[in-house]
Amino acid sequence: MKAIRVRDRAAGTGGLVYEEAPYPHAAENDVIVRVHAAGFTPGELEWPGTWTDRAGRDRTPSVPGHEVSGVVAELGYGTTGLTVGQRVFGLTDWTRDGTLAEYVAVEARNLAPLPASVSHLEAAALPISGLTAWQGLFDHGRLVAGQSVLVHGAAGGVGSIAVQLAREAGARVVATGRARDRATALELGADVFVDLDGARGGDAGGQLADAGPVDLVLDVIGGEALDRSARLVRPGGTLVTIAAPTTVRPEDGRSVFFVVEPDRHRLADLARRVQDGRLRPLVGTVYPLADAPTAFTARRHTPGKPLIQVADAATG
Repeated sequence: MKAIRVRDRAAGTGGLVYEEAPYPHAAENDVIVRVHAAGFTPGELEWPGTWTDRAGRDRTPSVPGHEVSGVVAELGYGTTGLTVGQRVFGLTDWTRDGTLAEYVAVEARNLAPLPASVSHLEAAALPISGLTAWQGLFDHGRLVAGQSVLVHGAAGGVGSIAVQLAREAGARVVATGRARDRATALELGADVFVDLDGARGGDAGGQLADAGPVDLVLDVIGGEALDRSARLVRPGGTLVTIAAPTTVRPEDGRSVFFVVEPDRHRLADLARRVQDGRLRPLVGTVYPLADAPTAFTARRHTPGKPLIQVADAATG
């Protein structure tokens, strides 16, 4: 099969190569998925799991990518609950070969059925972004109706879904991003938009301070934005970040750093929301599999999550 593989950790994105790779092995309780669309995280070449297995053993050359939408091609021994030919999507293991390939082996428990009305590209935009947004807002942030939330990066993969989920939950949403993201964030349901580029060029705290205080900050950026955000959380509130562990803490509040966890039941719920028109994943630039190395380094010119198209849905 064709896949994107990387052999040299020191080479970074320059080491990504489109080449022939072995067809994956279906272990017990695994599913082999024929990949139609895949998602990736630009920084994943720095993750330990990209280079080692669960026991810490080297596993290069490795295939990156951890979000998949496709069709079940094969069932491993003991696998139940899914059938060959079924449309599925999900989040793959951090320490196994990933989804930037024509086929990928995935634990069945990490896959959810994909409704026929949801496209593979929409589904591939959901696993990391959708689960991160949900877990950040509700599992860790404890957001409830009537509260307010500041969502950084509101036009990105995680932020765009977080804005929609928070709005539907009855929260007041303050969104941040670049000036070009304003229309998108407001269309998704944000009540207020703050241009972070403008804030950096002028009164760094002024625009954000005018939008606060808030009960919850969901941060995907880190750095200066994270440091400033803690001051916008009202006493007793929560700062949630996926960027990096932080010592910054709101007054009398909590700071939470977390890594997204697979959850097939929540994925199924997110897919139903897309099916019902209550949630719209933002699909950004779509690249063919052979151009995936370019996607890792490309500058973002459109809102949403960049994705890799592996197989055309019309080909089965």
